[in-house]
Amino acid sequence: MIGSPLTSKTVFMLGPVPITATVVVTWGLMAALVLGGFLATRSLKVRPTRGQAALELVVAAIEGQIRDTMGVSPEPYLPLIGTLFLFILAANWSSLIPGIEPPTGRLETDAALALIVFFAVIYFGIRARGLVGYLKTFAEPTFFMIPLNVVETFTRTFSLIVRLFGNVMSGAFIIAIILSLAGLLVPIPFMGIELLIGAIQAYIFTVLAMVFIGSAVRESGPAGSEERTEP
Repeated sequence: MIGSPLTSKTVFMLGPVPITATVVVTWGLMAALVLGGFLATRSLKVRPTRGQAALELVVAAIEGQIRDTMGVSPEPYLPLIGTLFLFILAANWSSLIPGIEPPTGRLETDAALALIVFFAVIYFGIRARGLVGYLKTFAEPTFFMIPLNVVETFTRTFSLIVRLFGNVMSGAFIIAIILSLAGLLVPIPFMGIELLIGAIQAYIFTVLAMVFIGSAVRESGPAGSEERTEP
Protein backbone atom coordinates (compact mmCIF):
# COMPACT_ATOMS: atom_id res chain seq x y z
CA MET A 1 0.00 0.00 0.00
CA ILE A 2 1.43 3.37 -1.01
CA GLY A 3 1.26 5.94 1.77
CA SER A 4 1.15 9.70 1.64
CA PRO A 5 3.94 11.18 -0.50
CA LEU A 6 4.41 13.89 2.14
CA THR A 7 5.16 11.51 5.00
CA SER A 8 7.39 8.48 5.40
CA LYS A 9 7.38 5.77 8.05
CA THR A 10 10.08 6.10 10.69
CA VAL A 11 12.11 2.90 10.89
CA PHE A 12 14.35 3.82 13.83
CA MET A 13 15.82 6.80 15.63
CA LEU A 14 19.44 7.86 15.37
CA GLY A 15 19.58 9.96 18.48
CA PRO A 16 17.04 12.73 17.94
CA VAL A 17 17.01 12.17 14.17
CA PRO A 18 14.27 9.93 12.73
CA ILE A 19 15.50 7.57 10.01
CA THR A 20 12.63 6.97 7.60
CA ALA A 21 11.95 4.08 5.25
CA THR A 22 12.81 6.33 2.32
CA VAL A 23 16.27 7.00 3.76
CA VAL A 24 16.86 3.30 4.41
CA VAL A 25 15.85 2.31 0.86
CA THR A 26 17.91 5.14 -0.63
CA TRP A 27 21.06 4.16 1.25
CA GLY A 28 20.42 0.52 0.42
CA LEU A 29 20.24 1.35 -3.28
CA MET A 30 23.40 3.44 -3.10
CA ALA A 31 25.23 0.63 -1.30
CA ALA A 32 24.05 -1.88 -3.91
CA LEU A 33 25.18 0.36 -6.77
CA VAL A 34 28.58 0.98 -5.19
CA LEU A 35 29.07 -2.74 -4.54
CA GLY A 36 27.89 -3.60 -8.05
CA GLY A 37 30.24 -1.04 -9.56
CA PHE A 38 33.16 -2.39 -7.54
CA LEU A 39 32.47 -5.99 -8.50
CA ALA A 40 31.97 -5.09 -12.16
CA THR A 41 35.23 -3.15 -12.46
CA ARG A 42 37.64 -4.96 -10.15
CA SER A 43 38.95 -7.33 -12.82
CA LEU A 44 38.77 -5.53 -16.16
CA LYS A 45 40.55 -7.27 -19.02
CA VAL A 46 42.01 -6.15 -22.34
CA ARG A 47 39.93 -8.84 -24.00
CA PRO A 48 36.57 -8.15 -22.34
CA THR A 49 34.22 -10.80 -21.04
CA ARG A 50 30.53 -10.64 -21.91
CA GLY A 51 29.78 -8.81 -18.68
CA GLN A 52 32.56 -6.29 -19.24
CA ALA A 53 31.45 -5.79 -22.85
CA ALA A 54 27.91 -5.07 -21.68
CA LEU A 55 29.22 -2.60 -19.09
CA GLU A 56 31.39 -0.86 -21.70
CA LEU A 57 28.38 -0.65 -24.01
CA VAL A 58 26.38 1.14 -21.30
CA VAL A 59 29.23 3.58 -20.62
CA ALA A 60 29.70 4.24 -24.35
CA ALA A 61 25.97 4.87 -24.74
CA ILE A 62 25.98 7.42 -21.91
CA GLU A 63 29.09 9.10 -23.34
CA GLY A 64 27.45 9.30 -26.75
CA GLN A 65 24.31 10.81 -25.26
CA ILE A 66 26.34 13.43 -23.40
CA ARG A 67 28.27 14.31 -26.54
CA ASP A 68 25.13 14.56 -28.68
CA THR A 69 23.07 16.49 -26.12
CA MET A 70 25.66 18.84 -24.64
CA GLY A 71 28.02 19.21 -27.59
CA VAL A 72 31.09 18.85 -25.36
CA SER A 73 33.63 16.20 -24.45
CA PRO A 74 31.79 13.76 -22.12
CA GLU A 75 34.61 12.85 -19.70
CA PRO A 76 34.07 15.59 -17.07
CA TYR A 77 30.32 14.91 -16.91
CA LEU A 78 30.17 11.11 -17.19
CA PRO A 79 30.41 10.35 -13.44
CA LEU A 80 27.55 12.70 -12.53
CA ILE A 81 25.26 11.89 -15.46
CA GLY A 82 25.90 8.16 -15.26
CA THR A 83 25.30 8.07 -11.50
CA LEU A 84 22.08 10.08 -11.81
CA PHE A 85 20.72 7.76 -14.47
CA LEU A 86 21.61 4.51 -12.70
CA PHE A 87 20.33 5.69 -9.31
CA ILE A 88 17.02 7.02 -10.65
CA LEU A 89 16.55 3.86 -12.71
CA ALA A 90 17.20 1.63 -9.69
CA ALA A 91 14.98 3.79 -7.49
CA ASN A 92 12.12 3.71 -9.99
CA TRP A 93 12.36 -0.06 -10.46
CA SER A 94 12.48 -0.67 -6.70
CA SER A 95 8.71 -0.10 -6.67
CA LEU A 96 8.30 -3.61 -8.10
CA ILE A 97 9.79 -5.18 -4.95
CA PRO A 98 6.94 -6.08 -2.55
CA GLY A 99 6.87 -3.77 0.46
CA ILE A 100 9.27 -1.22 -1.06
CA GLU A 101 8.18 2.30 -1.88
CA PRO A 102 10.37 3.96 -4.55
CA PRO A 103 12.50 6.79 -3.10
CA THR A 104 11.76 8.82 -6.24
CA GLY A 105 8.10 8.71 -5.22
CA ARG A 106 8.94 11.03 -2.33
CA LEU A 107 9.28 14.76 -2.70
CA GLU A 108 12.41 14.98 -0.56
CA THR A 109 14.32 12.54 -2.78
CA ASP A 110 13.27 14.28 -5.99
CA ALA A 111 14.13 17.66 -4.46
CA ALA A 112 17.59 16.38 -3.51
CA LEU A 113 18.19 15.09 -7.05
CA ALA A 114 17.02 18.37 -8.57
CA LEU A 115 19.29 20.35 -6.21
CA ILE A 116 22.24 18.22 -7.30
CA VAL A 117 21.51 19.27 -10.88
CA PHE A 118 21.01 22.90 -9.81
CA PHE A 119 24.42 23.13 -8.14
CA ALA A 120 26.06 21.06 -10.91
CA VAL A 121 24.92 23.66 -13.44
CA ILE A 122 26.57 26.40 -11.40
CA TYR A 123 29.74 24.39 -10.76
CA PHE A 124 30.30 23.29 -14.34
CA GLY A 125 29.28 26.70 -15.69
CA ILE A 126 31.88 28.49 -13.55
CA ARG A 127 34.46 25.77 -14.26
CA ALA A 128 34.04 26.11 -18.00
CA ARG A 129 33.52 29.86 -18.42
CA GLY A 130 34.83 31.42 -15.23
CA LEU A 131 32.70 33.25 -12.66
CA VAL A 132 32.28 36.41 -14.73
CA GLY A 133 31.61 34.46 -17.90
CA TYR A 134 28.98 32.34 -16.18
CA LEU A 135 27.23 35.39 -14.70
CA LYS A 136 27.17 36.95 -18.16
CA THR A 137 24.98 34.08 -19.37
CA PHE A 138 22.10 35.58 -17.39
CA ALA A 139 22.29 38.65 -19.65
CA GLU A 140 21.85 36.60 -22.83
CA PRO A 141 20.55 37.48 -25.33
CA THR A 142 20.01 40.97 -23.86
CA PHE A 143 20.54 42.71 -20.52
CA PHE A 144 16.77 42.95 -20.04
CA MET A 145 16.52 39.16 -19.85
CA ILE A 146 18.38 38.96 -16.53
CA PRO A 147 15.23 38.70 -14.32
CA LEU A 148 13.65 36.06 -16.55
CA ASN A 149 16.86 34.03 -16.77
CA VAL A 150 17.26 34.07 -12.99
CA VAL A 151 13.65 32.93 -12.52
CA GLU A 152 14.15 30.24 -15.14
CA THR A 153 17.08 28.83 -13.17
CA PHE A 154 14.75 28.07 -10.27
CA THR A 155 11.64 27.10 -12.22
CA ARG A 156 13.43 24.45 -14.26
CA THR A 157 14.73 22.93 -11.02
CA PHE A 158 11.18 22.84 -9.70
CA SER A 159 10.01 21.27 -12.96
CA LEU A 160 12.50 18.42 -12.48
CA ILE A 161 10.98 17.71 -9.06
CA VAL A 162 7.38 17.79 -10.24
CA ARG A 163 7.98 15.73 -13.39
CA LEU A 164 9.83 12.89 -11.68
CA PHE A 165 7.60 12.85 -8.61
CA GLY A 166 4.34 12.91 -10.55
CA ASN A 167 5.22 10.14 -12.98
CA VAL A 168 6.75 7.80 -10.41
CA MET A 169 3.93 8.24 -7.91
CA SER A 170 1.22 7.74 -10.52
CA GLY A 171 2.79 4.47 -11.65
CA ALA A 172 3.25 3.23 -8.09
CA PHE A 173 -0.34 4.05 -7.19
CA ILE A 174 -1.71 2.26 -10.25
CA ILE A 175 0.30 -0.90 -9.51
CA ALA A 176 -0.74 -0.83 -5.84
CA ILE A 177 -4.44 -0.39 -6.67
CA ILE A 178 -4.47 -3.13 -9.30
CA LEU A 179 -2.55 -5.47 -6.99
CA SER A 180 -5.03 -4.95 -4.17
CA LEU A 181 -8.05 -5.51 -6.44
CA ALA A 182 -6.90 -8.23 -8.83
CA GLY A 183 -4.35 -10.32 -6.95
CA LEU A 184 -0.72 -11.12 -7.67
CA LEU A 185 -0.63 -12.46 -11.25
CA VAL A 186 -2.96 -10.08 -13.10
CA PRO A 187 -0.78 -6.91 -12.64
CA ILE A 188 2.32 -8.55 -14.21
CA PRO A 189 1.78 -6.86 -17.63
CA PHE A 190 1.35 -3.54 -15.84
CA MET A 191 4.62 -4.16 -14.00
CA GLY A 192 6.32 -4.50 -17.39
CA ILE A 193 4.90 -1.12 -18.33
CA GLU A 194 6.15 0.23 -15.00
CA LEU A 195 9.67 -0.95 -15.86
CA LEU A 196 9.45 0.91 -19.17
CA ILE A 197 8.07 4.07 -17.55
CA GLY A 198 10.77 3.97 -14.87
CA ALA A 199 13.49 3.74 -17.52
CA ILE A 200 11.93 6.55 -19.56
CA GLN A 201 11.71 8.83 -16.51
CA ALA A 202 15.35 8.16 -15.60
CA TYR A 203 16.33 8.96 -19.19
CA ILE A 204 14.26 12.16 -19.32
CA PHE A 205 15.64 13.44 -16.01
CA THR A 206 19.25 12.87 -17.04
CA VAL A 207 18.73 14.33 -20.52
CA LEU A 208 17.24 17.48 -18.97
CA ALA A 209 20.19 17.63 -16.58
CA MET A 210 22.52 17.44 -19.60
CA VAL A 211 20.58 20.19 -21.38
CA PHE A 212 20.77 22.51 -18.35
CA ILE A 213 24.48 21.86 -17.75
CA GLY A 214 25.23 22.11 -21.47
CA SER A 215 23.57 25.51 -21.68
CA ALA A 216 25.85 26.72 -18.88
CA VAL A 217 29.16 25.39 -20.23
CA ARG A 218 28.80 26.16 -23.94
CA GLU A 219 29.86 29.49 -25.29
CA SER A 220 27.24 31.46 -27.20
CA GLY A 221 27.24 30.34 -30.79
CA PRO A 222 26.26 27.38 -32.94
CA ALA A 223 25.06 24.25 -31.24
CA GLY A 224 27.76 21.68 -30.73
CA SER A 225 30.51 24.21 -30.01
CA GLU A 226 33.11 22.72 -27.73
CA GLU A 227 33.62 23.66 -24.09
CA ARG A 228 36.38 26.19 -23.54
CA THR A 229 39.37 24.38 -22.10
CA GLU A 230 41.65 25.90 -19.52
CA PRO A 231 45.37 26.20 -20.30
